[in-house]
Amino acid sequence: MATDLLRVCELGDMKALFFLDTSTRLVEMMLIPSGMETPEWSLKDQRIDSMIQVKLLGDNYPGAYSGGISLRQSESVYSLEFSDIKEIDRDNRKTIIVTFTDKRGYKAKNYLVWKHGSKTIESYVEYRNKSPRPVTLEMLSSFSLGGLSPFIEGGGHESLKVHRIRSVWGMEGRLESNWIEDLQLEPSWAKWGARSERFGQVGSMPTNKFFPYLVIEDTKNNIFWGARLAHNASWQMEVYRMDEGLAISGGLADREFGHWMKTIKPGEVFTSPRAILSVCQGTSLDDFSQRLASSQIDKVNEGPLKEQDLPIVFNEYCSTWGNPSHENIIKILEAIKDKGLGYFVIDCGWFKEGDKPWDIMMGDYEISKELFPEGLKKTVEAIKDAGLAPGIWFEIDNVGGGSRAYYLVDHLLKRDGITLTTATRRFWDLNDPWVWDYLHEKVIGMIKEYGFSYLKIDCNDTMGIGCDDPDSLGEGLRKNALSSYKFIEMIKEEVPDIVVENCASGGSKLEPLMIGATSMSSFSDAHECEEIPVIAANLHRVMLPRQSQIWAVIRRNDSLKRIVYTMASTFLGRMCLSGDVTDLSKDQWDVIDKGIGLYKRIAPIIKDGHTYWFGPKIKSYRVLEGWQGILRVGQDGRRAYLVIHVFNGHLPDELIIDLPGSSKWEIEEVYDVTGARVFIDKTRLVCMPKENMSAISLILKR
Repeated sequence: MATDLLRVCELGDMKALFFLDTSTRLVEMMLIPSGMETPEWSLKDQRIDSMIQVKLLGDNYPGAYSGGISLRQSESVYSLEFSDIKEIDRDNRKTIIVTFTDKRGYKAKNYLVWKHGSKTIESYVEYRNKSPRPVTLEMLSSFSLGGLSPFIEGGGHESLKVHRIRSVWGMEGRLESNWIEDLQLEPSWAKWGARSERFGQVGSMPTNKFFPYLVIEDTKNNIFWGARLAHNASWQMEVYRMDEGLAISGGLADREFGHWMKTIKPGEVFTSPRAILSVCQGTSLDDFSQRLASSQIDKVNEGPLKEQDLPIVFNEYCSTWGNPSHENIIKILEAIKDKGLGYFVIDCGWFKEGDKPWDIMMGDYEISKELFPEGLKKTVEAIKDAGLAPGIWFEIDNVGGGSRAYYLVDHLLKRDGITLTTATRRFWDLNDPWVWDYLHEKVIGMIKEYGFSYLKIDCNDTMGIGCDDPDSLGEGLRKNALSSYKFIEMIKEEVPDIVVENCASGGSKLEPLMIGATSMSSFSDAHECEEIPVIAANLHRVMLPRQSQIWAVIRRNDSLKRIVYTMASTFLGRMCLSGDVTDLSKDQWDVIDKGIGLYKRIAPIIKDGHTYWFGPKIKSYRVLEGWQGILRVGQDGRRAYLVIHVFNGHLPDELIIDLPGSSKWEIEEVYDVTGARVFIDKTRLVCMPKENMSAISLILKR
């Protein structure tokens, strides 16, 4: 096999390499750290793995026992021939376009977009039909990287790890790391027989199984390759190999995995979702994960000006439990009006009728006459008079079984011709112009009429494999999810400077597209659980802490120790208060007020900082044992804060936190009620905890 190095493109501290198989005209893309020498192709017994992974209906499926496990490297891939590569550098961006043509009249272009100074690259693929006949896609990836690791000779025995992030409701973001041998990704004796670990999520909650995150680690050379997907519906990632070169790819969940096919008519073009890629040497997995998450910085910095100081949210849901009223909101406002909070969110239930529960009443969105007998305007004015920005809750995707909207079946999604129905919910057809007009009136009309400046958009069910569409169930889901995203973009256009919160049963939509479209996201529904700090710390790997809204639900019977434990958890992201705030003692409020003050002082570090993890691996989230320390260092390296949570089990005599840098750190402030002893010994912080299930927070300076 004759292989040529086609092009090397410099992308900051990364390099993109393109290798051409001169016989098949396939091109493989590698990413390497910029300081490293270009690797020799001959290090491995490997074939070119195409940077365009596509499968067309009617073409032969891949062999080597791929059926049911992978659609990669099919006849459709081998029908594409490299055409050209262009490198365009303008407007502070470098774009690399690699073009492939199929003699039947199809053209595929892989775009790589790098913003100057960025640590990540965007990748997406355009597939164009220039033939006189329709063509149907069964699979199209957004990216594909091959030849991993190019710095290890042979198959990389006991050298390569696969890192993923799992997620379930209420326990989001659990890191999972496996050796490739454990996933049976070693090549066979014959360098034949496809090995594939294809994983992802199917449905309209894109982080309901895994986060769209994949990292490969070369443990011998301390190099990480990573990818994320910006897509709010079914997606997949794949770790694949046939020979000694490992490949990774990802994009839309394909026909086998996500019931997706898409027909492209003559003259049409289809564009894949964006992928976010990066590579780095000499770091840790946690540091590299934050490097991937840094792709969101520009988007959030372009958000509402009032968001840049990270105001505190009050959400009344865990105070009223879906029964907000003018009366109870006034009482809450009286308790919190002088606490320095920024937003007051009226959560679900403001539209209830009688004794019906809120979670079957979404869709009609008529203000409850029982809860707000004088209408909502008086309540909103009271929120403003208390010095807070008013917010309101909506679900734009679903309707509840107790609403009149539930029976508007002509405007609801179908599957197999039957209205798509889960236990208590149905789903708007967001490609129906009538539905857009309806939601425009209900959502945007209400925001404008009452002057809401904060909008919480929730989504409390998933439609699963998809809905009826001429192309496929998966394509129906993709188009509906895209319309949901576009509706949010329309809200922002019509109501400039509105703060939008992304919520889906807590943290079930924490993928880059929805995170980038909103100011902040609900991190989880673990509102009153002891595992809050563990989940909150997990999410530093996949989102910016400044966008991670963490709840502090305070109860009247909470001890002062418990209040510190709860408040300290919110220092790992955006503080959101709720609970029995009208029934708290002065001592309880004193501890809360001190926590609020500390949060405001560390807000610049939450906004622009870097996170370090300490402590043993937490095995059970529901039966917590051990401890966790999260150190976040400010951008200038001179200020930091530390949050330590001590769980159950053996109470250690001392906890050690290694502080970065050689300069001596000093303790500026301590937030604790247990009497724990903390001191700095050279470059180490030593904490001697007094009690289990406690928290100690510190502000540090040097």
